[in-house]
Amino acid sequence: MKLHEYQAKAVLQQVGIPVPAGIPLLSLDDFPSVIAKLPPPAWVVKAQVHTGGRGKAGGILMAKTNAELEAAAKSLFGKKLVTAQTGPEGVVVRKLYIEQAQTVQRELYMACVLDRAKGQPVLMASAQGGMDIEELAHNRREALVFEPVDPSNGLTAEQARSLAQRLGLQDKVLESVGSVVQNLAKAFLAQDASLLEINPLGLTSQGFAVAMDAKMTIDDNALFRHPEAQGWRDLAEENPLDVRASQAGVNYIALSGSIGCMVNGAGLAMATMDLIKVHGGDPANFLDVGGGANTQQVTEAFRIILSDSKVKGVLVNIFGGIMKCDVIANGIVAAARDVHMEIPLVVRLEGTNVDEGRKILQESGLKLTAAKDLTEAAEKIVAATR
Repeated sequence: MKLHEYQAKAVLQQVGIPVPAGIPLLSLDDFPSVIAKLPPPAWVVKAQVHTGGRGKAGGILMAKTNAELEAAAKSLFGKKLVTAQTGPEGVVVRKLYIEQAQTVQRELYMACVLDRAKGQPVLMASAQGGMDIEELAHNRREALVFEPVDPSNGLTAEQARSLAQRLGLQDKVLESVGSVVQNLAKAFLAQDASLLEINPLGLTSQGFAVAMDAKMTIDDNALFRHPEAQGWRDLAEENPLDVRASQAGVNYIALSGSIGCMVNGAGLAMATMDLIKVHGGDPANFLDVGGGANTQQVTEAFRIILSDSKVKGVLVNIFGGIMKCDVIANGIVAAARDVHMEIPLVVRLEGTNVDEGRKILQESGLKLTAAKDLTEAAEKIVAATR
C-alpha cells in the first residue's frame, strides 16, 4: 500500500525526523481554512499522487503570496500528470500538500528498502540527492553507499554514523544525518514497510537535516498489524479492478495482454501465463481465486476479468483440490450470463467434483471450448484470440 507524501512525512515526524511545516489540502473548498493554518510564506504546493517525477510533470509549484497560492492550488486540482512511471494515461491530481519552502545548502538521498537477495532491509544513501535514483544507480553506482539493517534490532548508532561518514559528512551535519539514518530504519521496521525514501534530504546552513520529500510503501500482508494504516489507503489512486479484486478477496494483477486468466493457486497461475506466452499469446492478468473461494467470489473474479477492455478471450484453468470444480463452474456461468459474454472461453477443469463442474458447463448453453490439459488449453485460447 502506497502512502502520499504528507502521510509518509507524518510517519517520519513520529520517529523524530525533521520535516517542513505543512498541511494537506484535500478539497478546494477547504482552502480558506487551510491557508489560515499555514506557516509563513514562501510555500511549495505539491500534487499528491502515487508516482515519482511530479516536478518534471508540473506537479510542484511555488507560491509567495496568498493569491499565488490560490492560483497554484486551482491549477493543480484536477490536472492530469503524465510521468515516466504513469505512462501516457497519467494520473489525476485529487489532493495537494502545501508546505513551507526550505533553503538548503546541499541535498542527499536516503532510503530504506528490502534487499530480497539478502533477506533483510538495507539503508541506501547517496551524496547526490534530488536526482532520479534509477539513473544514478545505473550510471554511477559508486555514488551509492549501503548499510544492512538487522530486522530484529534495527540500525545501531555506530552503523548510522559510519554511513554518514561515507557520505563525506562531519561535525554537526554528521550527527544530524546519523540520527535521520537510524530513525529511518526504525520507522521502516515499525511500519512493516517495503520502501521508505527521503529524496532529497536537505542540509541547512546551520547543519540540520530536513526531509524535503518522502515516499513510503507498506507491505499489504502486514496491514492486519496496523489498523491505523487502513485509513491511509487512497482507493482513487489504485487501479479500479485491483480494488474490486481486493474487496472480493481474490489476488489480481492487471497486465498488458489480451488473454484473461482465472486460475486457482499462484504457482499454477504463473505456469498458465508462461504457457500462454510459449504458444504466442499475452496474458491480460494474473488472477488467483485461491483454494477456498465461493461462487460469489468466482463470479466477481470473472466479472473483473471481463471488465478489462483489452481482454479478447478467457482461459480458466482449475485443478481442484480444496477448490471444487462445480463452484468454479457455477461462478463462470453466473458471470458470463450477467455480462453477456461474447468472446472465446476455454476451460480446463480437473480434480474435486470435476464431473459435476463439466456437467454444469455443458448444460449452461455457454459457448465454450473444453481442454483436457493445460497445454491444449493454452493452444486453443491463443488460436481463438488471433
